[in-house]
Amino acid sequence: MEKAEPQYKRVLLKLSGEVLAGDEGYGIDSGALVKISREIKDVWELGVEVAVVIGGGNIFRGISGTETGIDRATGDYMGMLATLINALALQSALEKLEVPTRVMTPFEVRQLAEPYIRRKAVRHLEKGRVVIFAGGTGNPFFTTDTAAALRAAEIDADVILKATKVDGVYDKDPVKFPDAVKFEKIDYIEVLEKGLKVMDSTSISLCMDNGIPIIVFSVLESGNIKKVVLGEKVGTLVGEVKRC
Repeated sequence: MEKAEPQYKRVLLKLSGEVLAGDEGYGIDSGALVKISREIKDVWELGVEVAVVIGGGNIFRGISGTETGIDRATGDYMGMLATLINALALQSALEKLEVPTRVMTPFEVRQLAEPYIRRKAVRHLEKGRVVIFAGGTGNPFFTTDTAAALRAAEIDADVILKATKVDGVYDKDPVKFPDAVKFEKIDYIEVLEKGLKVMDSTSISLCMDNGIPIIVFSVLESGNIKKVVLGEKVGTLVGEVKRC
């Protein structure tokens, strides 16, 4: 039996902060952190170049800060710092598994992370280091989904792996509607026209303009990240896939 080969040379994994919270719903759950780190290592061991964009919703979500009187821009900057906390936790967990890792941010935090420079990020990837992009785009009013689309375009990633708690894209919320229909494949335009909650419209448009496919899948099922990278039909494909 032939050994399956990776279908992508360079991937960008988009993780929500909530994934690190596990069943707790808030903060960082050690079990969830170790699980995600091991799955990233499994992909890295295939020789695939792995970049990660991580959210901060398990600690603080900028837009929710407006409900407590914090202005939106300030709330978004606080959210960016939350993503840095998650990135440092993920870096620590990966390095305990002997996976070389670098954290990069679009703003200066010299003692904690490297400043984001596109060429340097690409060089880290080429040298086999996992690169974690924290801090979103560095600007308020943009989500970490947009940051994922932007960084994927900048580093010329083959695909965005959107790891969620749902096993793909549905025509409506599968939790609320038992008759929800899952898409195996869907075009960018259709996602925008139907208002499907895959990624925000800015992210989808950026991916469409740059021909970056998105695979949406559940990270709750162990081994799914590796399955996607090996080309197994998992989740939902948004757009066209470039093969390496």
